Order: sequence, then C-alpha cells, then structure tokens
Amino acid sequence: MDQIFFTNILSICTDIILEVISGFTLITKIDPLNVFFFFSAVPTETSFRANIELVSGHSRIFSGERAHLRCSIPDVHRSNWTYLWFRGSEELSQTGQELNLLNTKVQESGKYYCQGTRNTKVGKIRTQQSVPVELKVDGGWAILQVPRHPQLVGSTLEVTCRVRGNPRLEEIILYKDGVEVMRQNGHKPDFYLTNLSLEDLGVYSCRASWDVMGQTHSVISAGAHVQILEVLSQPILEIIPNYDTQLKRMKLICHVQYNAPAPAPPIDFYFYKNNRRLGPATSDNYNVVKQTPGLYSCKARVPQLDLSKSSEPKNFGQIRGI
Repeated sequence: MDQIFFTNILSICTDIILEVISGFTLITKIDPLNVFFFFSAVPTETSFRANIELVSGHSRIFSGERAHLRCSIPDVHRSNWTYLWFRGSEELSQTGQELNLLNTKVQESGKYYCQGTRNTKVGKIRTQQSVPVELKVDGGWAILQVPRHPQLVGSTLEVTCRVRGNPRLEEIILYKDGVEVMRQNGHKPDFYLTNLSLEDLGVYSCRASWDVMGQTHSVISAGAHVQILEVLSQPILEIIPNYDTQLKRMKLICHVQYNAPAPAPPIDFYFYKNNRRLGPATSDNYNVVKQTPGLYSCKARVPQLDLSKSSEPKNFGQIRGI
C-alpha cells in the first residue's frame, strides 16, 4: 500500500514541477523519502514584487472625480494571476488587474497597494506586496497639483492650481510656507519655478479668485509638499579598520546619493589621505588601503555633468591637537 501511495505521489510531481514559477528553486528529481519535505518546504511568497501604477495621472483629485490604478506582475512565465487590492491594511473587494474608483469620496484617500496571488498544486502562492501609491481625495474647492516624485536641483517645477467646476478665474496666487511666491491672471493656472535649489523645498498652496455677477469668490488649497533633491549629495566617508588583519589594511567607503535620471552618466570616486590622492579614480565607491593614522576624505565626481562633491575629512588614529 505504501508503494502504491508513493507511486501516486510521484505521478503528480511532474505536474507540480510545472507549477513552480520563477523565484522558486526548480526540482528535477524527487526522492520518495523527500516528498513530504517538498510539500512542507514550498514557499508561499515569490521572490518578486507586484508593481502598481496610477494610470489616471495626478494623485490629488477632487471628490466626485475618478481614479484609475493598474497592477502588473513581473512574471516571465505569464501565469494567470488574481489581483488583491489594499487601502492601508484594508483588503478591497476588487480582484482584477485594474482598480477603478468612480465618484470618489474623501474617505477613499490613503495608500493603495496591490499583490498577485494564484493557486498551484502545491497550494496558494503570492507575490510581494507592491510599494504604495498615495491617493488624496480633496473635498474642498481648490487643489494645488504638484509632482508625485522629488524634483532635482536645477530643474523646473510645474504646479497647477485647480478649482472645482473650472470657473473662469481672475487671479491665482502661489504660496510657499504661507509666503507669496508669485501671482498671475487666472487664464494660466500653471506656475513654473525654474532652476530649482534646495531653498525651494517646502509646502506650497494656491489661492484662486473669480467673479460671479459682480461678486468675488476666493478659495485656497490645502498645502502640498514639494521635495527637492540634489543630483549629487555631499559624500560621507566611512572607515572600517582591521578590514584585512593579515595585511593590516582598512576599508574606505564613500557613501553618496546620486539622483541623476536614467541613463545616468558614470560617477568616479577619489580617496585622499592628508589631502594627497590615494591612487587613480575608480568606479567603485570603496578602497582598501594600508591602515595608518591620518586625515582621510573622499570625492565623488560626474565628469559629464560637471559635478563634484567632497566629504568632510575624517581623522583616523591621530591625537587631535598634535
């Protein structure tokens, strides 16, 4: 009877193998003694993550408008997936690849996630949950639409002041942290801030006014945060002593945030001891050097963008003041 049982189990193992998707370890041989381990060890979550996209555009909309989100699974085998949707920790009833929110309400504001799931002969498996997309449904009269992603120093910021019902506006004023930045006539609801700097980050809002039968109406939007990033941040040098104890060497690591849009030009790293360069430029952000006292620093340089930033010097093994 045991032999018949194991024969039946092995007869379906070929089908099971076909159900194993990318991200799992493929099994080509199955020992009867390991069959039970095989079933218990199959993971319930894949190694890849679902992707979520806000198809309808801006993440800040008026109540009563619609929002359209789409979920995709980076599965090269093109398996049949069921899609799970979440707002915060709440699972929504929709299971399709697209989530359409019609006649939205303020209560539908929140962070939206999606996840793929499908049944296999070894049980139900899921993808990792997507990164969130935040949707803000505004019940007021004015919205300042700003980019969802951080803007870079030197670029141009475009923001739009929208008013519910699209009345013919007379004047629009843009504020940053409550202080007027610029004003213009209402025929142009878009503002452009050129050559951004870190001083431009902050909370922006707008005030719009229009006339109806001789009466002036004026509304102001809620604040919207605008984040500004440097293309190349100031490096921070990390020193790891005793990295190679046999050769008495230590490791220097140059940490830097590089935010250039793809395809980003290459970045070069330089390392210094007492203001003297330690070897040629390298594409690696680390260097292994002889462990000796001194004042160490590093520099990150992007030749094609004419950008260069140096770290603050870091003392290693020296007695300060000597």
